[in-house]
Amino acid sequence: MLKKIETNQLRVGMYVQELCSSWMDTPFWQKSFLLEDQNVLNKVLSTKIKEAWIDTIKGLDVFHPAEDSDEEPEEIVVEPTVTKPVEPVEAVQMPSFKEIRSVSMDEELGRAAKIVSKSKQAVFSMFHEARMGNAVDVENALPLVEEIASSVMRNSGALIGLVRLKTKDDYTYMHSIAVCALMIALSKQLGLNDAQIRDAGLAGLLHDIGKMMVPADILNKPGKLTDDEFISVKEHPEAGYNMLLEVKGISDVALDVCLHHHEKMDGSGYPDRLVGEQISLFARMGAVCDVYDAITSDRPYKQGWCPAESLRKMAEWSKGHFDEKVFQAFVKSIGIFPVGTLIRLESGRLGVVVEQQVGKSLLLPKVRVFFSIKSLGYIVPELIDLARPGSQDKIVGREDASKWGLKDISRYWLGDATAPTA
Repeated sequence: MLKKIETNQLRVGMYVQELCSSWMDTPFWQKSFLLEDQNVLNKVLSTKIKEAWIDTIKGLDVFHPAEDSDEEPEEIVVEPTVTKPVEPVEAVQMPSFKEIRSVSMDEELGRAAKIVSKSKQAVFSMFHEARMGNAVDVENALPLVEEIASSVMRNSGALIGLVRLKTKDDYTYMHSIAVCALMIALSKQLGLNDAQIRDAGLAGLLHDIGKMMVPADILNKPGKLTDDEFISVKEHPEAGYNMLLEVKGISDVALDVCLHHHEKMDGSGYPDRLVGEQISLFARMGAVCDVYDAITSDRPYKQGWCPAESLRKMAEWSKGHFDEKVFQAFVKSIGIFPVGTLIRLESGRLGVVVEQQVGKSLLLPKVRVFFSIKSLGYIVPELIDLARPGSQDKIVGREDASKWGLKDISRYWLGDATAPTA
């Protein structure tokens, strides 16, 4: 049974159903967990969290010293009878995403970085459990989705931009976070309701869980896969689907996206070769988000493409591969020149797209310029709002950083805008 107690009453052996705080304020990624040893308990006590819900069926109850005794017994046996009604768990009212206020990139970057860091730990743990044959704990995944969704609602470019900076080694885990965030941004653009947005986010988070059944040496192989290896990789949607079927409370949306995110509109996808409307809206959304993050990311066998170039390539494939309406909504959700894109301005300067501007033209983002084509040298970085009334500059096109010998351009949109020394 569930009981709300103060954290100073916690002891080793208790099962914590939920800490009374936001997910980001806890030292654990799980919503529910067993206090297995003193180190785990110390982590809880080191926070500012004052209350917690415990489950006395799954763990120990609150310690009550025996009456008329100066000594505490070493072990307490909790009787199953209850002398008074137990206070019910307070219903958690999820906030409406429409109520979340938009903020600037500068305001959201710090929060988004913390969410990405904790989400990476959570996804790694979930996927590790899956690889070991244990069921995915959806209840513990939901707070993660909620935090990612809230960040995307405040400023989608911050978290989506940060998670694109993944390394080759953590691709599988960060890819899941990225697709979760992209699915949420796309859901918002499509006008889906809050419940559908949460379903889409969870589906994105779990869409590649089946890759835990693919040998790591195949997933991380730097060269071309053999036919047998490619078949092994193509089996991951069905493997993931079968894993999720065993999960209590899993949504139909998560099951569908896991199984069908590699289907194509022309029927050439897998595993079921579905055509057009046979593919659900959420699976069509998953296909777009999955491919975009995959081709913009560095992989063991290739460098990631520029975000804007990736969208151009995807537009070429869209007729047979993607649902065109979903793809167009996706472009609107992240911008024609997504955050991190290197662009050339009419003034002859190069800059990195820093932020898309809500309610303004996709061609008029905020840009931080740092390089002059005319002098072929770095200039003092300057943030330019192309949508500002009276602005004379405009984007001419995207640029390839290697063409100009530029490296580590991400630091300019991240805010570390110090010009490099010669």
